[in-house]
Amino acid sequence: MRSWKRRREHTVYFNTFSLLLCGALAGVVVAAAAFPAVAMSGLMAKAGGQTFASLPSELQDVRAPQITRIYASDNKTQIAQFYDEFRSDVPLKDISEHMRDAIVAAEDREFYHHNGVDLKGVARALVNNNNGRSKQGASTITMQWVRMSLAYSATTPQQVVDATEDTAERKVSEMKYALQVEKRLSKDQILERYLNIVPFGNRAYGVSAASYLYFRKKPEDLTIGEAAMLAGIVKAPTSMNPASRDGHELIRQRRNSYVIPGMLEMGVITAAEAAAAKKEVIPRKLKPVGNGCVSVAKNNWGFFCDYFYRWWMSRAEFGTNAYDRERRLKSGGYRITTTLDVDAQQDARRRIAQLISQKNKNALLLAAVEPGNGKVRLLAANRRYKLDDPSDPQNGLSSDPKKAAKGIRGSYPNTTNPLLTGGGDITGYQAGSVMKIFTIVAALEAGYPLDYTIKTEKRARTRYIVDRGNDSACPGTRFWCPSNAGGGGVGRYNMWTGFGKSINTYFVPLQERIGAENAVAVAKRFGVKFRSSNDAKFASPKRAHQWGAFTLGVSATTPLDMANAYATLAADGRYCEPTPVERIVTRDGEKLNVGKSHCVRATSKDVARAALDAARCPVGDKARLGRCDGSTAADTQRVVGHPVFGKTGTTDEDRTAALIAGTTSLVVAGYLVNPDYQNHRDRLRHSQVNPAVYRTLADHMKGKRKVQFEKPVNEKLAHGSSD
Repeated sequence: MRSWKRRREHTVYFNTFSLLLCGALAGVVVAAAAFPAVAMSGLMAKAGGQTFASLPSELQDVRAPQITRIYASDNKTQIAQFYDEFRSDVPLKDISEHMRDAIVAAEDREFYHHNGVDLKGVARALVNNNNGRSKQGASTITMQWVRMSLAYSATTPQQVVDATEDTAERKVSEMKYALQVEKRLSKDQILERYLNIVPFGNRAYGVSAASYLYFRKKPEDLTIGEAAMLAGIVKAPTSMNPASRDGHELIRQRRNSYVIPGMLEMGVITAAEAAAAKKEVIPRKLKPVGNGCVSVAKNNWGFFCDYFYRWWMSRAEFGTNAYDRERRLKSGGYRITTTLDVDAQQDARRRIAQLISQKNKNALLLAAVEPGNGKVRLLAANRRYKLDDPSDPQNGLSSDPKKAAKGIRGSYPNTTNPLLTGGGDITGYQAGSVMKIFTIVAALEAGYPLDYTIKTEKRARTRYIVDRGNDSACPGTRFWCPSNAGGGGVGRYNMWTGFGKSINTYFVPLQERIGAENAVAVAKRFGVKFRSSNDAKFASPKRAHQWGAFTLGVSATTPLDMANAYATLAADGRYCEPTPVERIVTRDGEKLNVGKSHCVRATSKDVARAALDAARCPVGDKARLGRCDGSTAADTQRVVGHPVFGKTGTTDEDRTAALIAGTTSLVVAGYLVNPDYQNHRDRLRHSQVNPAVYRTLADHMKGKRKVQFEKPVNEKLAHGSSD
């Protein structure tokens, strides 16, 4: 008898140690599965070298990764979300009583009766495990929360593993922490924290994410059967996956044979409710939850979302490197209100669709900016922001023969390139005469008035040097002699008439007189980036004075660049850095001082007003300081019905076509280009790009009060001497 008793005691002690040790090897796998974001990046790192013993008090404030949600300017329409772990914390009051009861029934039926450690549960687990029955754990809800909190407090992957290894020492420490936590937090506080941190499988973390993923509803609306199913998943999120064949049956059995009976045993539901809950349907198919910009392609918000993402990744405020910035975006739980005007975006996409197909190799690109603050209101194209699937490609071969020969596909109908904003391998597109505005501004700054007249010829003789024998050189010389598109242009022109009819042989001599380097300097102040290496070389201080063709638009720009440049005129000469953000609010409700309009003076108020007066001529409006006498996009003012300004642009052989049109409220820039092959032979027509621009602008201005542009105070900017 004594021998049996000693043997029995030995067995109990041995099994106690075994229970605490048995999970050691599994801990590594559990850590990686349950806490992927932390294991990879140490997202929730605590500052300083705090000791292990000091952690219990810190556990009250542990912050697991949260979804960052992106909204349109109305602060209601969600346009995207970013996350490493699909999780969004909710208060306990917003979680149904059924869910609270179900998780207690599934994981810790003595939760409201113990002080963090269930000694009866430990003993029961020992007996069951010793007698060869199904393995049982002894962790209470409080202990489980402690383990997960320690993992989210880790700073390295190894610390995550250490926090979840079921060694004897770790288990005892976990019990110690649980006892201390129960002294500081109420049961409801612990349950709320647990329900917001626990994994529910299929990349859903916390009850809010799980409710949405499995049932597309809020956690406060969960039924008994739904709550019981979610609670049942927690034991083994991978194997009890209702979307898999075996997992569907396993979770049905656990819900109906263990969780719901447990709720009945606890007295929180009736027998009739239990029977009805067992009949509730368990979903077999799960609708994927969007993550990032590609997931919003169907709503035509992908290009704007991409612009926002690139903006975020460029900001040092969010981290010292790209890795840290992305982790912060995907785990910070921010509520970000962007500048995207949903109605304007939809109008732009509709207008584009009326004029050109998604499957067209040419791209019709529209960008719009609000003057005075740089807020980007729309970015639209006849493209889907989507990766072309290699297994089922929808994109044809590139229209560039060299790329096509290598099997490289084109950017239509699917692309993730920042076609409208530049970046990556997108440096921009030549847009032609829209660049003449910078020569006007530079001339006004140099004292040349709007009525400055030049007698023009079919070809302008300049001192700009080109290669001898070049088609554009004056015969027998090395000097550049450009002509007008389609010939003609002989007469006397000033800035109103020359800009209205886009007379090359007026603007090249004007630029030569004021200095090409000064026109280039204006473009830089107005936000032109000169992204291509060739443009950057010509725009350098050493070369800019010889860049005669600059005023004709040979440098690459994007629709966003030029919409914002022209918006600078409507803002009385104040350049505002373009921004996709209205406000950023942390998960704690703090507003960050990031993304607000940053504006600087690019030119004087009077110069901007004078230049804008000349820019009314190309779009069919009437100048207030002079006489236009012709335009290249006369329908613009008629359709918009408001005071309007802007300019058309066309490159050699019509390889691109552009129109910029704006009011005091919005400036829209449209480009028709071939992004894949800019040396194509197609003739791109204004009959497609122009209506897209002015109709989009008209849609935005409908019902708004007509606002007239201001006159400059200095009248000498309008009238003076001629050559």
